[in-house]
Amino acid sequence: MIRTKALVKCFGEKIAVNNLNLQVNKGEIYGFLGPNGAGKTTTIKMLTGILYPTSGEIWILGKDLRRHELEIKREIGVVPDEPRMYKNLKGMEFVSFIMDIYDVNEEETRRRFEEICDVFNIDYLDEFIGEYSHGMAQKLMVATVMMRKPKVLFLDEPTVGLDVKSARMLKMLLKKYADEGSTIFMTTHILEVAEKMCDRIGIINEGELIAEGSLDELRTSGGKGEHLEDIFLSLTGANDEEMRELVENL
Repeated sequence: MIRTKALVKCFGEKIAVNNLNLQVNKGEIYGFLGPNGAGKTTTIKMLTGILYPTSGEIWILGKDLRRHELEIKREIGVVPDEPRMYKNLKGMEFVSFIMDIYDVNEEETRRRFEEICDVFNIDYLDEFIGEYSHGMAQKLMVATVMMRKPKVLFLDEPTVGLDVKSARMLKMLLKKYADEGSTIFMTTHILEVAEKMCDRIGIINEGELIAEGSLDELRTSGGKGEHLEDIFLSLTGANDEEMRELVENL
């Protein structure tokens, strides 16, 4: 469902993503983790056609993204780290706008949207988006993406800004979609979420994929520790003693 070959993205002389090879299968929840600035968001932007790679190849749903960009974008969903919506529209106007763009079955999509609104307590659709809190906007963004039930779903820090109940409901809904055959590609800094949800995890550091696999496979590939946080820190070069010394010296 998602495949890259030797994917590279440069900004001037800076290499943000370097020789990235990925393969994510149908019905899989894939966690893409890394420190700040490691290349996670840049990768998602390339996979979704927002940024063009410097070199390399991307296939989504078995199709070359360069040749079938619009066709692929109709079949995928993207929840960015910051919800970007027209602030001068009311919530329901934005929903109708999205339905028109994607030319969906309106009756079926509206029914699914209403069900998602019930799950996330979205009861503010008559208000202008510019008056929403971050959490309110994030829930509406999630709802307008998931109402289309995309075959591949990209989420960049999806639980940021959500209350505890909404975050839990989102995790349950993503698991349900994956069980029904959708592919989920997500980044998160909340490693407990990745540990509990993801079938496989890829760890990127300084633009390079340094480890990939299930939790057990990450342990055998050089990660130290029982939990994902310990494995992540050991693989990305963080040292508990050094961190403790820095804190004590403050």
